Amino acid sequence: MKLIDVMRFSSGSLLGSSARTLLMMLAMSIGVAAVVVLTGLGEGARRYVVNQFSSLGTNLVIVLPGRTETAGIGPGMLLGQIPRELTLDDAQALLRSTAIGRVAPLTIGSSQISQGALNRDVVILGSTGDLLEVRHMSLGQGQFLPTGDMNSSESVCVLGAKIRRELFGQERAIGAWVRLGDRRFRVIGVLASQGESMGFNTDEIVIVPVASAHLLFNTSGLFRILVEAKSRDAIAQAQRDAEQILLRRHNGERDVTVITQDAVLATFDRILTALTLAVGGIAAISLAVAGILIMNVMLIAVSQRIREIGLLKALGATAAQIRNLFFAEAILLSGIGSVVGLILGEAGVLAIGKIYPSLPVVAPWWAVLAALGTAMGTGIMFSVWPARRAARLDPVMALSRS
Repeated sequence: MKLIDVMRFSSGSLLGSSARTLLMMLAMSIGVAAVVVLTGLGEGARRYVVNQFSSLGTNLVIVLPGRTETAGIGPGMLLGQIPRELTLDDAQALLRSTAIGRVAPLTIGSSQISQGALNRDVVILGSTGDLLEVRHMSLGQGQFLPTGDMNSSESVCVLGAKIRRELFGQERAIGAWVRLGDRRFRVIGVLASQGESMGFNTDEIVIVPVASAHLLFNTSGLFRILVEAKSRDAIAQAQRDAEQILLRRHNGERDVTVITQDAVLATFDRILTALTLAVGGIAAISLAVAGILIMNVMLIAVSQRIREIGLLKALGATAAQIRNLFFAEAILLSGIGSVVGLILGEAGVLAIGKIYPSLPVVAPWWAVLAALGTAMGTGIMFSVWPARRAARLDPVMALSRS
């Protein structure tokens, strides 16, 4: 029996039971679509995190107060014990390292900003002129914070794009005065609209000199220090130097955490890759269920087609040819169901991308191949028993059945 004859016979059998065929294909396509969509979501989350960290800057080393390997929040902080604060002198001392190019100390607080009769609450970021380069921020108008002495407390500020629109509308903001808390600041620049980065909307912040922020919030500690290594190869050296400099400044006490952007990104990457594999595996279970459905339906088909199988064997069809006929049916079912499922899955991924444009949802190539391979594999594997059962039928006994 030629391959074309096998495929023609099998397709005819499937078309003869169209309702049964559609149900089996639907089960297989739903399984493939689920794998594609869920792995696409996992991969989208991974890419989103990668993009967010990339937007922070390049060659970045982050110094956090407190001894922890994660986000700078240790058990002592949860119990109300404040670790030794990072200071502007600590930030200045880091520039002694030959591997460090720039440092940008950060202080964060909130206050009310007022301009004329308009006012609103706003997040205030205290830093230095180097923040623009370290964080790869874009300036839309005017100039950024002055560079030079970190302890200079000039009354100047840079507005986020949304803050500028809300306070000034179509009027010119550069050179105008605004009130932050109980102090007046002159607007010298406006950031370009950049949206959110790591959950932090730069369009809704006001940036002032770090020393001015300390006066505004009556504090002297830093939230963290952003350090830019001179090159990618110098990141490890910059991290070691930062640790050693601060260790000496803090009397030999390891009370800060120095992490690299790459280390944090690698951790998130591993977590999200594992999550993608997990949800893909869960979705793949539906393919096994679809395979079991194919097996059960084909077993029923064998019992319904006993006379047909007996006639084929009486005409000279061998057991191997009978098995091939059933295998061909399983391949057609799994193949068509897989292709339909892939189309549905990709359509689902596109729809999610339209609804959530900030999430770069895309099904990874390995997930698509795995879904197709699993669908074909389960379809063929679960057809073995029905095929063998059909091949073992005795032609005389099969034809004698009414």
